[in-house]
Amino acid sequence: MPRMKKPMTVAQATELGRAQLSRTFFMRDFLYSDIAAIHGLSNLPSDPELAIAAGTRLCEDILEPLQDAFGRIAIRSAYRSAEVNAFGHAKGHNCASNERNAAHHIWDMRDAGGHMGATACIVVPGFVNRFDAPGDWRRLAWWIHDHLPYATMEFFPVRFAFNIGWHERPVRAIFSHVPDSRGYLTKPGMDNHDGDHSAAWEGILP
Repeated sequence: MPRMKKPMTVAQATELGRAQLSRTFFMRDFLYSDIAAIHGLSNLPSDPELAIAAGTRLCEDILEPLQDAFGRIAIRSAYRSAEVNAFGHAKGHNCASNERNAAHHIWDMRDAGGHMGATACIVVPGFVNRFDAPGDWRRLAWWIHDHLPYATMEFFPVRFAFNIGWHERPVRAIFSHVPDSRGYLTKPGMDNHDGDHSAAWEGILP
């Protein structure tokens, strides 16, 4: 069977958007980009099959269980084409380089080690509508750390939005950009990385 090619027509883009990645998520949910919308760029994958494969793992292994636990997940930013990401990096739109974002926001590009992965920036309304003290993001981070096979997490100040990724070789590291708590919450080698963190997240489930 021939490989899927980058969509070049509305019909092809529509068909790609219909690809069901998990029980409640479709590829269309992850294709919107503010950068692409403002600057007239294409945010469609050059390798749709790789993007679908990586996105499926992100959705089935991480986003669906998170949504089951906390309610609807809001997608802030997810898939970026190499073109969109390179433009965003060059213009200072909070995008890492294509090399660093391969197998992260660029779902259809393997990383330097040949591994696939996918990242989405999300908000969890079922959490942030109830917990908004400066350090509360740690409670959600520790719950995810103890329950889900995430690769990396990166938390931001506004509504505790965070990047969460699936990767074939997960790092299992959590970084914060939240004021007064910038830096690693945990990563391999830190004393707090292993064990039970239930005291930190007890009582956060809706």
